[in-house]
Amino acid sequence: MEEFKHYTVMKKEAVDALECRDGLVYVDCTLGGGGHSELILQRISPNGRLIAFDIDDDAIAAASERLKGYNNLTIVKDSYTNIKQVLQNLGIEKITGGVLFDLGASYHQLTRQERGFSFLKDAPLDMRFDKNSDFSAYDVVNNYSENDLVRIFSEYGEERFTKRIAKAICSRRKLKKIETTLELSDLIINSTPKIKSSVHPATRVFQAIRIEVNHELQNVKNTLNDVLDLLEFGAIISVISFHSLEDRIVKHLFKYHSQRCHCDKNQLICNCPPPVLELVNKKPLMASDEEIKENPPSRSAKLRVARCIRR
Repeated sequence: MEEFKHYTVMKKEAVDALECRDGLVYVDCTLGGGGHSELILQRISPNGRLIAFDIDDDAIAAASERLKGYNNLTIVKDSYTNIKQVLQNLGIEKITGGVLFDLGASYHQLTRQERGFSFLKDAPLDMRFDKNSDFSAYDVVNNYSENDLVRIFSEYGEERFTKRIAKAICSRRKLKKIETTLELSDLIINSTPKIKSSVHPATRVFQAIRIEVNHELQNVKNTLNDVLDLLEFGAIISVISFHSLEDRIVKHLFKYHSQRCHCDKNQLICNCPPPVLELVNKKPLMASDEEIKENPPSRSAKLRVARCIRR
């Protein structure tokens, strides 16, 4: 198997935020290469417990080898969207310590050619985090209507030339199905104006397709709401996001659940329940200059942290 390469973004900051303590239950919703999990385990051993989720076989294999010395770790091959059911099956009623999300695709997923995430390497249109899923980028590109392509490119990619690209895709696939990443990338380049920019013309469209294939934004929103029901008083939720759409979801959810009142301004008596969360940092933490120099993609990372204050 090809070496699993994964840079753990904001490792110390994200784990420091959890205020790890021995004897408590922690969850790493995105195991990846195991960097965050390893640091959590170092801080909660010997009596703390860590449950780590991933759906990527390569990630699980690499992290299992890296963390084989810890007997207080349970790795679950499942989506974090099933966190409620999984914890119930494990006999865990509450997350007593904290939960960590490191959202987005890993370096390994984005750069391994056959996974089809990159517009710089020729590969079948794939982009699935879960290789057992039967829905891929090929289905989006070749089966979605022009209006649906416009919608996802606009909403998930914030692409300027959405209509041009969608029209070009629909025109091309009438002649021949679009099979590979370079076919799609070349099509995007040829259907958009030449603009002086450090961002590749296909970047936003590929991001949008990846988000659609893996239901990333809806999964984040649903799971964060599920996690709120699982947090014990004092438990911490630490979330690293990599683009504005994810960060906006986290920001709004944290803000909503930390407010004391949601009543209409004209309502005289407030019947709102007490807030669930307390914001640990009102503004997101960013990666250090040293980390960004070592791993440039870290520059887009934002870390938001909140504590459960519901008894």
